[in-house]
Amino acid sequence: MTFSIVARDPETGQFGVAVSTAVPCVGAMVPHVKPGVGAIATQSFTNVRLGVDGLKLLELGLTSEAALISLLVQDEEATRRQVAGIDVNNTPFVYSGDGCVDWYGSSEGEHYSVQGNMLVGEDTIAAMAQAFESSKGFLGERLIQALEAGQAAGGDKRGRSSAALLVAPLRHDDALSKIDIRVDQHDDPVAELRRIGDVVIEHFREILEEARKLEAEGS
Repeated sequence: MTFSIVARDPETGQFGVAVSTAVPCVGAMVPHVKPGVGAIATQSFTNVRLGVDGLKLLELGLTSEAALISLLVQDEEATRRQVAGIDVNNTPFVYSGDGCVDWYGSSEGEHYSVQGNMLVGEDTIAAMAQAFESSKGFLGERLIQALEAGQAAGGDKRGRSSAALLVAPLRHDDALSKIDIRVDQHDDPVAELRRIGDVVIEHFREILEEARKLEAEGS
């Protein structure tokens, strides 16, 4: 059904999620982020509560593993869920219930995890991990590159419909540095996400460079 990546940028501390699927409006369901707290992607017969309540538990100081497991044990449909999270300690956690539809699986690395279900095959996940690890630049750019690699390697076996990129702002009070792009319905949603993302990320780049300039002048 879906392939996604959750990650934290160790330089800026930003959290982000990028995702694509064969159903419309994935950005309204799967990605959840909060600055200084964490990021969660909830998919496969999506339970949005895993994202919303998961962030609340992360904010209380739980690890991504402890937060998500505590919610999954209360979920009667947990075997059908796939959920991934990362916390302020850069610790990724992924759960894939054995009721997920093949092909499903995940791969975790330093500062990130990639996961998917109902995919053409495991090549999608491997390509995403490799692309993210070899990429450079702002977190939003790297997440899109991973998504592009996943799509090129096969992606969702049912086709393509929507994609989304959600990156938390640098600070709670800095809405201008938040990136929230949703391609709700498109013949090639990842390519459309890239087109919009290039514009938005360039704007973010300018904001970050200005912030660094002001910080340098004040020191």
